[in-house]
Amino acid sequence: MKRFVYGLVLVLTFVAVGIAAAPPLTFTFSDVKANGKALETDTYGVNDAGAIAGDYVDAKMVQHAMILAGTKLTTVNIKGCSTTAGTGAQAFFGINKTGVAAGWCNNTTGIPVAFTWAKGKTTFVKFPKAVGTELNGINDKGDVVGIYFDSANVQHGFSKIGGKFATLDVKGGTATTAWGITNLGQVTLYTTNAAGAFDAYLVTGKKFKKINNPNAGSAAGQGTIVHTPNNKGDIDGTYYDSTSTEKGWLFHGGKYFDVVDPNGVTRADGLNDKLEMVGRYGTGSFGGTGFKATTK
Repeated sequence: MKRFVYGLVLVLTFVAVGIAAAPPLTFTFSDVKANGKALETDTYGVNDAGAIAGDYVDAKMVQHAMILAGTKLTTVNIKGCSTTAGTGAQAFFGINKTGVAAGWCNNTTGIPVAFTWAKGKTTFVKFPKAVGTELNGINDKGDVVGIYFDSANVQHGFSKIGGKFATLDVKGGTATTAWGITNLGQVTLYTTNAAGAFDAYLVTGKKFKKINNPNAGSAAGQGTIVHTPNNKGDIDGTYYDSTSTEKGWLFHGGKYFDVVDPNGVTRADGLNDKLEMVGRYGTGSFGGTGFKATTK
């Protein structure tokens, strides 16, 4: 079932009288289900061909990583990963134009293990000397980003570009997460500040540019979370307003648009160069329902 929603435009600069404001984007939402028997489907990444990366929970309560291309479902079970449904079970979080997916799982001892997967081949990725590693994003060159835990179990963001690992931390922030990466190597990441709120950034080289949805709150548990950047300057993510309500957002053409499925609270995760988004809305035993949103 498709649902049409007009995105709220949040203009960041004053517009002179007599100049017409840009029209709002129209978002069309569709539920995404791995198959008819899936108890839950999570959609985290989408490439320009429309292939969706994520996970689903089957009728036996087992969680599987998946790639869904139209109606074609590819179920992936990485050797050594726990198959228990719930937090940490295996999933893909990003997918590039060639169909290489990036994700992570908890192994049977509870340690996060990161990997890329393509055409049946798994390649494990571990940040040097890390206790555990997770991958969230991948670009068309195969560069990846994610998080790692050091020997003190402190969480850091990281990138692996051209085979070179780099730690990505925000001064004064804690629990930094790197989520997405463009073909030019720009990285999106978010962290928790001293007040306990989320701060988001776009990192270009060594320059950190803050991303702040103007409707986000500033108290603990509020703020802006950034997710996927595409290769045309657009970015999506999630923010928590002053009432701590979760809402998806899209930054496009210099403006912020609310991305909210009419069926419930919404987080926006994946974004491609065609302005197609995937994410999740609502609540439930496993966290909600996956969606795909198109724009016009």
